[in-house]
Amino acid sequence: MVWVPSFMEAEKLDAIIARIEHKSRKIESLLKQSKPVEALKTALEGSPPNTKDERCKSANWIVVHRALMAIKDLDGMFSYLDPEYYDILMKYLYRGLATGDRPTCDQCLKIHEKLTERAGLGCILRALADTVNTV
Repeated sequence: MVWVPSFMEAEKLDAIIARIEHKSRKIESLLKQSKPVEALKTALEGSPPNTKDERCKSANWIVVHRALMAIKDLDGMFSYLDPEYYDILMKYLYRGLATGDRPTCDQCLKIHEKLTERAGLGCILRALADTVNTV
């Protein structure tokens, strides 16, 4: 049997997509202002979307991916990125690695190395063990 969202669920999904689109515009603006860390913080805020809908997760991944790929100074990034973002960032790094795209994987591995140095192995374990908040 195919799952068909109800009217209320469809409205909720539309609202989530609208928030992601708004977030995307804000990130593009920050990137144009050469503020990649602020763009990454914005991308990670409210992530993952509170839904199991793959459209929403994919749309949010695209936004996070755009911000991740703009990061050039990893040490500078961690100077300004609050520890509250570490676990969700780790989840998105694993999603990036799962794409198999060479530039994305290279960037994710660089960030993963620095994040593990900064946050420790617990960050990896929390990201892998959390099956509720999937990205």
